[in-house]
Formats: sequence, C-alpha cells, structure tokens
Amino acid sequence: MTSPDTSAAASTVPTAFADPDAPRRAGAGLGVDARGLHIGYGRTEIVHDVALRLEAGQVTALIGPNGSGKSTVLRSLARLHPPTSGDMSLDDGRALPALDRREFARTLTLLSQSRPAPSGLSVREVVEFGRHPHRGRWRAADPEGAAAVQEALELTGLVPLAEAGVDELSGGQLQRVWLATSLAQRTGVLLLDEPTNHLDLRYQVETLDLVRDLADDHGITVGIVLHDLDQAAVVADRLVLLSDGRVAAEGPAAAVLRGDLLSEVYGIRIDVDADPESGALRTRAFGHRRAARASRAATARAEAVVAGR
Repeated sequence: MTSPDTSAAASTVPTAFADPDAPRRAGAGLGVDARGLHIGYGRTEIVHDVALRLEAGQVTALIGPNGSGKSTVLRSLARLHPPTSGDMSLDDGRALPALDRREFARTLTLLSQSRPAPSGLSVREVVEFGRHPHRGRWRAADPEGAAAVQEALELTGLVPLAEAGVDELSGGQLQRVWLATSLAQRTGVLLLDEPTNHLDLRYQVETLDLVRDLADDHGITVGIVLHDLDQAAVVADRLVLLSDGRVAAEGPAAAVLRGDLLSEVYGIRIDVDADPESGALRTRAFGHRRAARASRAATARAEAVVAGR
C-alpha cells in the first residue's frame, strides 16, 4: 500500500472555506466521550466494554479487521444502533441519547458506507437534504442554506455536476454527493464510515485532505473508519485499533502501527517502516506464501554473509 500525499490536493479547497466570519457549526469545539459501550445484534454481543474519545478539533481513525466493531461503534455514536449499556456524551456534559432529534442532527452527522441511490433528483437537490435539520416545519426559511450547499458542492468537486441527475453518476461520484450532503449539514461532529470507498486515487487524496481541513480550520471533531492503514497514519491525529470488539491499542500512529501488534490483530505478517522523504509510517502486508518466501530469502542472505566471513 502506498501512503497518499494529501498536500497535493490543497489547491482544490476554496479559500472561502477558511472564512473566519462563516457561521459557527453546532457542536464545534466539542469532543465526544463514550465509556463502557456494549453493543450487540440480538443476543450476540459484538462490542465489549469499549471506551472511546473523539478529541475536539482532531481526527480520530478507527482501524481494525473486518468484523472488529469499527462501523458498529460509529453507528452507535450516531444513535443508529443503541448500545445495550454504556454512556455517550459531549464535552459540555450533554448526553447524546438525551438530545432531541433536531438538536442532535445539527450537532452530529454520519456518512455511512451505503445509502440508497435516489432517482429523479439532481445532485444539488440531494445535497439540499443536508439542510433539513436547519429548517422548521413546512420547509421554513433557511438563510444559510444556499451558501452551505454551494460550499459543500465546491469542497467535493461537484459544481460541474450540480444539475446532473444522481441516477447518471458513477459509484464514486455518488459517494461524493453523500459526503457533500453531510458537509451541508454543517455539524460540529462528523462521523465518516470508509469515506474513500469507491473513489479513485485522486478523490481519495482530496477527501482525506478535506477531512484534515475540517479539523484544522474549523475545529470539527472527526471520527473516521478506514481500512487503509497508510491513509489512517497520514490523516489522523489518533488511531484506535479494534480487535474482536475490543480496543487493542490507541494513541498516535507511532504507538499503534507496530508490526508485531498489527500482525497479531490481522493474523498475517505486517511490516511497518517510515517513508524516507515524508517520515509518514507505511505498512506492508505479507500473505502466508509471500511471508515464507521473504523468510527464506532473509535466511539465505544471512547464510551468505556467514559463508563470506
């Protein structure tokens, strides 16, 4: 896997995004605490006593193998899958389950992995759905709505497609539409479940760059699920490694992305080193056959060194 250079996408973010006079997002500057989370499906518990902290204005990436509970934890924070026990709250003391629906939707939003593809609507019309929590009954006035929608379209590179029908889009383009819808909601807490899925390399890089800007320039608290460990190392301030529904490690990338730990959690050999130019951590995964070949090659090199003495 190759770690993307997110600096390459900086020029795609409009300068208006950094406007200090932009409206304040509900929940901006607030972190999220989850303690003692137990989550299950029916009688089967799949998340066991998880404690999780999303630092205010930082990017926290949840990583781990399939089935480790990453998406389930994110859905629980978004109130889509209530835990059987545990507490979830904002830094100001408000419990997430206690917020009314409109207040919650103005504070926190989740971009899930899959959403139904609407038909008969333009890209702009779908992105406008993100403004629903800011409108009263009967679609009352939303003074900031047009600007929020336009900003979201610009940030996701969708302005040229704004009037196109969403049923004409590719899977990657539709993924960007849903991301724009979440951005138009202008919440202070943003949860992203594998947002780079279905995106080509350029838009993977630009999406991760945008995630960093949301945290750095606007103090938005971001929780993101990523499968690509190299991307997680680049974009996140902190990593949370989940294994079998439990937290196996958490902290900065250097503390979590260790070859011995990753190899144990993923069940295959994973080597970790630093890029000689950027210093970013990068990982290499070895299938069992490749690992055996690498081991034999290392043994042969060692024997050659000994024989040459």
